[in-house]
Amino acid sequence: MTPDKLQAARDRVVPDVAAGGLRVLFCGINPSLMTAATGHHFAHPGNRFWPVLHRSGFTPRQLKPSEQDELLGYGLGITNVVARATARADELDPDEFREGGQLLSAKVETLGPQWLAVVGVTAYRTAFGERRARIGPQERLIGGARVWALPNPSGLNAHWSVSTMAAEYARLLAAVGQGPSA
Repeated sequence: MTPDKLQAARDRVVPDVAAGGLRVLFCGINPSLMTAATGHHFAHPGNRFWPVLHRSGFTPRQLKPSEQDELLGYGLGITNVVARATARADELDPDEFREGGQLLSAKVETLGPQWLAVVGVTAYRTAFGERRARIGPQERLIGGARVWALPNPSGLNAHWSVSTMAAEYARLLAAVGQGPSA
């Protein structure tokens, strides 16, 4: 991918991979330039979402970003807190996160997933005013869905390895397996 193509993708919106009644709707912070340029979520080669999703047990094999639509067959989907693509999440301001949280709440209410899994606890805190939120299940419901804050799979998140992230995603999978009342 050339630098010019990446820059041309700035501010693009990438369509969600979503349908009604999902088991889990994964929610990224916002699309990267690579995601916007390719049209595939979590497309940056350094992003660990796809390996973590597989290692945690959500998918039977590691999907490629270009295979994202296969998630629907597993009852999974992808959206973002903020729709517009940027090079870095720190290019977004708190107002964008709060507005994104309102739009996400409405989207979740319409789609009706059992769980909303926000991949990035800082984005969750800002979008929903939950300053003390930690990784794991949250007390609140959003749009009727249970909420789980997950570690951000970006390669820039050095606090979490693929194996420790997969263990946290597996905790969510275990809760999902218990049904909506988990």
